[in-house]
This record gives sequence, C-alpha cells and structure tokens, in this order.
Amino acid sequence: MNSFKRVFLVVMDSVGIGEAPDAEKFDDKGAHTLGHIAEHMNGLDMPHMGSLGLSNIRQIQGIDKADKPKAHYTTMVEASNGKDTMTGHWEIMGLYIDQPFRTFPDGFPDELLDQIKEKTGRGIVGNKPASGTEILKELGEHHMETGDLIIYTSADSVLQIAAHEDVIPPEELYEICEFCREITKDEKYMVGRVIARPFIGEPGAFERTSNRHDYALKPFGRTVMNEMADEGLDVVAIGKISDIYDGEGVTEAIRTKDNMDGMDQLVKTLDKDFTGMSFLNLVDFDAKYGHRRDPQGYGEALQEYDARLPEVLEKMNDDDLLIITADHGNDPVHHGTDHTRELVPLIVYHNGIKEGQELDQRQTFADIGATVSENFSIQMPEHGKSFLKDIQ
Repeated sequence: MNSFKRVFLVVMDSVGIGEAPDAEKFDDKGAHTLGHIAEHMNGLDMPHMGSLGLSNIRQIQGIDKADKPKAHYTTMVEASNGKDTMTGHWEIMGLYIDQPFRTFPDGFPDELLDQIKEKTGRGIVGNKPASGTEILKELGEHHMETGDLIIYTSADSVLQIAAHEDVIPPEELYEICEFCREITKDEKYMVGRVIARPFIGEPGAFERTSNRHDYALKPFGRTVMNEMADEGLDVVAIGKISDIYDGEGVTEAIRTKDNMDGMDQLVKTLDKDFTGMSFLNLVDFDAKYGHRRDPQGYGEALQEYDARLPEVLEKMNDDDLLIITADHGNDPVHHGTDHTRELVPLIVYHNGIKEGQELDQRQTFADIGATVSENFSIQMPEHGKSFLKDIQ
C-alpha cells in the first residue's frame, strides 16, 4: 500500500450535508446546511466540488452529479455528544468528548457570576449573547463610570470579558480571565473558551485593541497531531486550528484573516517541501454567515471557495492526499443561531484516482485521524477506522 508524503486536510467550518441520525435529540430535525443554502441561491455554482463528487453524496441544487468523480466520497456521522467546533475537530484527530461544551443563549448562571464578583470585587453588566462592537456601544460608558466587568457570550461556547485599558489594565484583565478559565472547566459550565477583550478610546469611538487573549482548553487526551509531532512529522496549522487544539501537536501555526487568506496560505503550503500534514480551517462559513443566519453570504462564500480549488488541485504532487470535510452544520435557515447536528461530507482526492467511488459511510469523524495515522505508520488513535486501503 502506497503512503502519502503530505496530507492536506481542509475543514469547511459548519458545511453540513443533512440532518444526523440523532438530530432530533439536538432539536435539529430537518437541518441541511448545503441543501438549504442551495435552495436559497436557486442553485449553487460549485463546479469543482461537483467534479469531486459533492452532488454524488447528496444531490445539491445547481451542482451536477459527476459521471466520473475525481475523488472518493461519502458522509461522516459524529460520534461525540456535541455539535461545536472543538468537539468536531478533536474527534477528527481521534479524541471523543462525552460531555458537550455548553452555550449560554440566556447568559451565564448567577452562581458563576457571583464567583467572579467575589474574586474581583467588581459588578457585572451585559451577561447575554452580543456582538463585541455593539456591546461596547451599549455598555462601554457605564463600564468606564463604574468599573463593572462587561461579560458577554456568542452562539459559541465562549465567555468574553471586555474592559477599557485605562479602567482595568490588560494584565489585571488577564488574571481575571485565568480565574474564569479555571472555574468554567467545571462540568456544570463546560465553557470552551474564555476571551479577554481589552479596548480603548472614548464613548462613541471605542476600539478593541490587539491585546486580546484567548484561554482555550487543552484537548482532554492525546491526538493524532501529538503522535505526529513526537515522531518528527510536520503539522502545519492554518487558520484557527492551533487555537482549537491549544497548540498541542502543532509544529507551525499560520494565522489567517479570512477564508481567501486561508486558501492563499494553503496554496503557499503546497509549494513547501515537508513530510506530514497541513490542516486548514475555513471559519467564515460559520462565523460570518452561519451564526448570522445569512444564506446569501454563505452561498457566495462557498462559490468563492470553489473557484479557488483548481489552484490547489494543480499543485498537488503524486504523493499528496487531499481530504475535504466539515466539523458540524450551521444551517442558516434553521431556527436560532446555533450549530446544527448534521452529517458532514468527506471528499478524498489524490492524483492516482482514475474514477472516484462512494466509500462506506463513516461512523465517526475519527476515521480521518486513523487514516492519517496508518499513512504515517504512527500509533493509531483509540477511536476510528482507517480508510487508507479503500482510497488507493
């Protein structure tokens, strides 16, 4: 069995392809991110994903089924109990989460806020899901007058604290956030990320500064990335991948501004000589369009991404493997603003495929991690079944 020198793993954040078998348990019956976007757009123009077999998985309006798909294709079912970014990504690399990260659409519970008040001696305002810029307009002046902490969340599992640098210096804000990070690891709260959000300026002209600091959670166990790094293989994390794994197993981290920058960095990485994995997350689908329930923006972003795919395919060597998937759904016509529990597409491409075949449905995202592990002859993860032999 041939092995691949480089694996390029692309996660189209939140690009689900229809309700998961257990969608009802998550109040996501009927969710279909790709399908509903395509309906809204009166058809998606994605010929390159189409040629790889996207509509062979599920017929997507506007995308023709490929007579001879260039890639192997199927869907994957999430095994972990959750539908958030970290749960999906950690599972892709072989780690399951039994207790889902929590979101707080109605704000954080009083018992958590009371601990923060007691620790800091400060009041708390906000305590609701909000845009970072909007909440500063609403509460920034009050914060400057009182010293109260502005605490808010989003549709993700996140606790954010905004403070003016002249009222609470960044170092003090970081200490408060470190305390919050510790107490929100409790199973009662299970907050995925705590973020310090310092800002400056006067009322009406507040600006967030680059002193933002994220307090993520380290994965609860070892992932395939740890094994790769320990064996001297390269793990190039592009976009928010390094944050999602809190740097664990990452040998090079490349930040990105948006999806198109992510694709630029992927193309540059294809020009590099390395042995290992490049791991890209395209976050705009989720952050800019899914949560904001913007099917038009989401559809246009998908089409922009598709238009860049030929640059990737053209640069692939014969011993390169490309895996395209997603981490959950985020149907922009579904109720609420949260992710949706969906099947995700799996598209596997290399230059040696004469005609792509439908693979067996994968019963866990961890099959990707198992495949990468078998390819590089490293220790297999606890979960997942390799499909390496099926894609030769």
